[in-house]
Amino acid sequence: MLKYIKRPASFLRQVKKLKRKHYDIALLKNAIRSIMLNNAQKLATKYRDHALKGELAGFRELHIQADWLLIYKIEYDTLTLVVITTGSHDDLF
Repeated sequence: MLKYIKRPASFLRQVKKLKRKHYDIALLKNAIRSIMLNNAQKLATKYRDHALKGELAGFRELHIQADWLLIYKIEYDTLTLVVITTGSHDDLF
């Protein structure tokens, strides 16, 4: 189980923007909770969690909903989850 979450200011701004667009932030919280609990089965099946390649190698992506993604990185040496960004495919890529 991971112990800490780092949330950059850019992430907090994006969450605020998603709230204004009436996204269900509880879904985001549930996805982050699954990451924190290291629930690999749920991450793989429900959220289609996978590693990214290329410029984003070392990061992971999961699908909160069909067109709502969360990109994150886990730093194993300090057991820290760094939440990087959230949004649709169009917003992220």
